[in-house]
Amino acid sequence: MTLTMQDRCRYLTEMTNAASVEELWAMHVERMAGYGFDRLLYGFTRYRTPNSLGDPNDFVLLTNHKSDYTDVFVGDGLYHHAPMVRWALENEGACSWRVLGEMMAQGNVTEAERRVIEFNLGKGVSAGYSISFRSVSSRAKGAIALTARPGLPQDEVDAMWAEHGNDIVLMNNVLHLKILTLPYVPPNQSLTKRQREALEWVGDGKTMQDIAAIMGLTQATIEKHLRLAREALNVETTAQAVAKAAFQNQMFVIDI
Repeated sequence: MTLTMQDRCRYLTEMTNAASVEELWAMHVERMAGYGFDRLLYGFTRYRTPNSLGDPNDFVLLTNHKSDYTDVFVGDGLYHHAPMVRWALENEGACSWRVLGEMMAQGNVTEAERRVIEFNLGKGVSAGYSISFRSVSSRAKGAIALTARPGLPQDEVDAMWAEHGNDIVLMNNVLHLKILTLPYVPPNQSLTKRQREALEWVGDGKTMQDIAAIMGLTQATIEKHLRLAREALNVETTAQAVAKAAFQNQMFVIDI
């Protein structure tokens, strides 16, 4: 797929104008398929520590892989031992999966990493590229794995990347940056309108008495909305709920 400057500008404009993560993702999946990448796995966390990527329930996770792949790779925690995940955590930019073959040939993989590679091969996840996005926070990390369609060898993927890699990296960078501006609610963490409104007023520094008067409710009802918001977001304090809802772009939005 060769893009003219006009095509490139038009597509990037469409990406930046996407109104939802779902719309943006569908657009990107179709575009990447044009380069031979028919399966994508995007992940982002704001809760990284030296020893953990945080709770998977808090990840922004987008994929068009089948569930028999994601249930094991993500659900069973196989990603913890994936060599390209380790690479993404330690590096920025793009990397060919050719390095996996080189690691295997040199015996430079652990037994856990070998099991991940063998699982991927069994699911047709054998050739592709990974892109690790730059972050200004030590706690945040985002990356995307671009899996080439079955039967496409890494040599051909690398040849295509030599010609179109800059465009692909640019489009994926825009994808990542745009996702960070859109509401994304992990399963079971959606807030009701009242819960969101109460958190917004807390974020604005209002007291319980102020919020009750503004919303026309009793303080006990406001406390109930905040308690349910904490439970939905799986946090202990209202301050944590405000921060997490803000991270997910669930607050101060025109329409979600």
